[in-house]
Amino acid sequence: MMFGNQPGRVRFESHLEGLKEPARTIMVDLRNFVKSLGNNVIEEVRPHRVVYAKTMNFRTFLDVEPAGDSLVLSIRCDRAAPPVTTTVRTAEDAENVKKQIAKAYQKIQ
Repeated sequence: MMFGNQPGRVRFESHLEGLKEPARTIMVDLRNFVKSLGNNVIEEVRPHRVVYAKTMNFRTFLDVEPAGDSLVLSIRCDRAAPPVTTTVRTAEDAENVKKQIAKAYQKIQ
């Protein structure tokens, strides 16, 4: 189930409209990567960001905020710990952060 596709909700594509390349392509690539992590990944598209969580208990592990020519990612491995925030501007940045995202997905309870 993906909350972002319900009627009346913000569409994922609306976030792409305000992004410049390569941030637009990176956001789509990261989305595909995150959704490939498991069948229990939930995507919620919000007005100013996209949040990814694990299971219906909504254990958030990734928050993606489009920022024009970049993406601001907040990665959370533990609900009690503060998120790690990083800015992604290039495809190389995105590749480097994927391991952190996968680790957060695996560890979040």
